[in-house]
Amino acid sequence: MALRRIIACVAVAMTLALCGCGATPRPAGLRVVAAENFWGSIASQLAGSAAQVTSTIVNPATDPHSYEPTSSDARVLAGARLAIVNGIGYDRWASRLLAASPLPGRRILDVGSLLGIGQGGNPHQWYSPRAVGLVARALSADLVRLRPARRTYLTVRLHWFLQHALGRYHALLATIRARFAGTAVGYSESIFAPLGEALGLRLETPPSFARAVAEGSEVSATDLLTVERQVSRRSIRVWVFNSQNATPEVQRVNALARAAGVPLATVTETLSPASASFEDWQVSELEGLLRALERGTRR
Repeated sequence: MALRRIIACVAVAMTLALCGCGATPRPAGLRVVAAENFWGSIASQLAGSAAQVTSTIVNPATDPHSYEPTSSDARVLAGARLAIVNGIGYDRWASRLLAASPLPGRRILDVGSLLGIGQGGNPHQWYSPRAVGLVARALSADLVRLRPARRTYLTVRLHWFLQHALGRYHALLATIRARFAGTAVGYSESIFAPLGEALGLRLETPPSFARAVAEGSEVSATDLLTVERQVSRRSIRVWVFNSQNATPEVQRVNALARAAGVPLATVTETLSPASASFEDWQVSELEGLLRALERGTRR
């Protein structure tokens, strides 16, 4: 029995490899809706032909913090058998729409609840490698519960995603951690904190500065002065900023960093370009960060 199961898994894996895991057809049967496209990309790759996956926020210019859902968004979410919300106060609009349109048997994956992070915590957990793995496994388990007949197929897809699709991502994480752990860096907002911590980088920016930029609140004069001094005096080796949220304060620090010769690296809130997969997006950012760290630590 065990041998037949292994053979079946290998056969499915070979089929996925031949057909291309990112290009499988999406049936209309099981509808999966993600509030944001970074989780939607992962769900789509895990589901393959077992579900139709839709993401609500896909425009890189959209700020998920202040997103106003449309009537079309409400209709799409109402039909979701599996819904993925970020939680942690990030997309309350999605949770409200789901509560307003209950569906028997619907499963809701709330990332914040899964990770045990409550209100006030950092909501940007797609930048945490540990969280990405936990969410992928939870998503796969939900898909199996909803499509038990596709268990073997979905199990193979989970293995493929974690071991192969994320291969370059994990390799870059390991390289940066091994070479640059302890390196002082600055960052424009809290979106970068989970990744910076996972990489072992020394995050020098006052958390209140990064939080204010992320939440769109006023940056204190003291925090801004601290960040400007860190850049001008080159007490940080790299400055990381969210290119989708370059506030006047961030633009000022960017200019100071360029003048002081501090390399810049960028991150974004959502997939950029919108057509990118989660792993391609993250790899591109990690490669940019690696280049900046190499320049910034060059003696």
